[in-house]
Amino acid sequence: MSSNETDLRDEKPQFVLPLVVRIEKDAPPARTDALETAARAVLEILTDDRSLGDGAWARAMADWQDARIRKVVRRARGAEWRKAGALPGITVDGEEAEVRVFPPVPLDGWPKELAKLQVSGTDLDDPAAPGPVPDGAAVLWLNPELDMSAGKAMAQAGHGAQLLWWAMSEAERTAWQEAGFPLAVRTATAGDWADLTTSGLPVVRDAGFTEIAPGSCTVVSAFPNLK
Repeated sequence: MSSNETDLRDEKPQFVLPLVVRIEKDAPPARTDALETAARAVLEILTDDRSLGDGAWARAMADWQDARIRKVVRRARGAEWRKAGALPGITVDGEEAEVRVFPPVPLDGWPKELAKLQVSGTDLDDPAAPGPVPDGAAVLWLNPELDMSAGKAMAQAGHGAQLLWWAMSEAERTAWQEAGFPLAVRTATAGDWADLTTSGLPVVRDAGFTEIAPGSCTVVSAFPNLK
């Protein structure tokens, strides 16, 4: 994207895609499961009928994608989660993780039920190393040199899934969607990361609003091998 295109996107009204991850105090989800569920949640709202054509969310989705593609992950539990679940959106379940994604809102126009939720505190761990990548899954490779909170990494995984979707042909999109958007989030090795960022695959470069330096490469998205 040229600097002129970036400037034009910055001049447009800015929207954000809210995602809320359920983190119960005594039963937090595994980090990788949360990241993968967030990525699938982004794909689900991109392809939902309400986001397309004359759908109820189509205008908000278009306005959001015309400006900077921002996503913010907040956490909820108990009554907070139930109140968030009453708002229009889509809840996506992982192995244990639950993530609800909502249609885009203006940066300063969050619904009160979501505005009061905390961004911090989404520090999650994997109790065991993630297993092998399932056959036919896209892989969202994380930068091994960056230390991101789980919430930040969830947003970056969502960006990676979205860029991959945009890069696909119609036939690839159809096959991936019909398969249920199989994907895996893994951290690249230091040796592989340089090759991944120059491979021609979709690369997420962070705007630098939070946690990491502007322009940092956070995710490289590898296409699924669907037959």
